[in-house]
Amino acid sequence: MTTTDPRPWRGVLVATALPLNDDLSVNHDRYAEHCAWLVENGCDGVVPNGSLGEYQVLTAEERAKVVETAVAAIGGERVMPGVAAYGSAESRRWAEQARDAGCASVMLLPPNAYRADERSVLAHYAEVAKAGLPIVAYNNPIDTKVDLVPELLAKLHSEGWIQAVKEFSGDVRRAYQLAELAPELDLLIGADDVLLELALAGAKGWVAGYPNALPRSSVELYRAAVGGDLATARKLYEQLHPLLRWDSKVEFVQAIKLSMDLVGRHGGRCRPPRVPLLPEQEAVVRAATEQAVAAGLA
Repeated sequence: MTTTDPRPWRGVLVATALPLNDDLSVNHDRYAEHCAWLVENGCDGVVPNGSLGEYQVLTAEERAKVVETAVAAIGGERVMPGVAAYGSAESRRWAEQARDAGCASVMLLPPNAYRADERSVLAHYAEVAKAGLPIVAYNNPIDTKVDLVPELLAKLHSEGWIQAVKEFSGDVRRAYQLAELAPELDLLIGADDVLLELALAGAKGWVAGYPNALPRSSVELYRAAVGGDLATARKLYEQLHPLLRWDSKVEFVQAIKLSMDLVGRHGGRCRPPRVPLLPEQEAVVRAATEQAVAAGLA
């Protein structure tokens, strides 16, 4: 397949929340509609089967169909599936499935069955790269306990195994280290609550959570930040920041789905069923989402 952009991971790619039915089965029709709606509202693409897509608890058939559904809805060049797995053999199979479905790139965590050392990380990315698709590394040391530090990312890039990194450490100083060590490696914003800081540091994209509920305002925020319109970016950032900052991925999934429900997007339940947000957390989500709607940001 040919793509319109040799770097399809650039821009705003939404780490899509996965709509589920009341019986916790995947609502593929709603997911297709959701992907199309995101693109219609200015987003550049989607990232299915990430942690917001609850990939860890999908069957193999469900996980493959999620990718195929996104491709059918918006075209493969706009779809960058997560291909994380316990080990490299399984991740490579998911990368091959994404390739065969027509996707233009994939996003890959380090191996997460154990706390991998540097040699294991290098071997993991080398193996998955054999699938032939460009790889965006995903650095999430909070959840995986494996930190892809700038020096290691530079090695992975110099070998040709990765072309970009979704940076989720929260340490904005790493943007400048990466620019020194691997200037051709694209930095993608991975943590929503440091968007402005990483945009100013030269980020080339944003793998984003909250556009699931508020795509137009999120895209406007990103475009203003990378374009140097700080007055617009700072105003939007201050308005949206209560929604963007969450310490737990489990809570973040639930916060996004609650916001989706509040703006009429119907995110559905989580799989497996999880402890609800605390009352004070739910109050923050409701208040901030309602304020965004009232301000015309939804």
